[in-house]
Amino acid sequence: MPELKLARLPDRTPVKLTITVGAELHQSLRDYAELYKAAYGTEEQVVDLVPFMLEAFLQTDREFIRSSRR
Repeated sequence: MPELKLARLPDRTPVKLTITVGAELHQSLRDYAELYKAAYGTEEQVVDLVPFMLEAFLQTDREFIRSSRR
């Protein structure tokens, strides 16, 4: 087998999750979507922003990163 610089690509199969959020969090997410629109001039739905928000959160959580390395 050849040794490539590019590692095998990770599984990119999307997984659909259904969650329930409280009214206050829902309003905050809608407010964030409005701020996003003002900042970038592009309207995005909350459901499209949430996966990226979660990913950004996990990438900056130091304890999670430390435990993932073990």
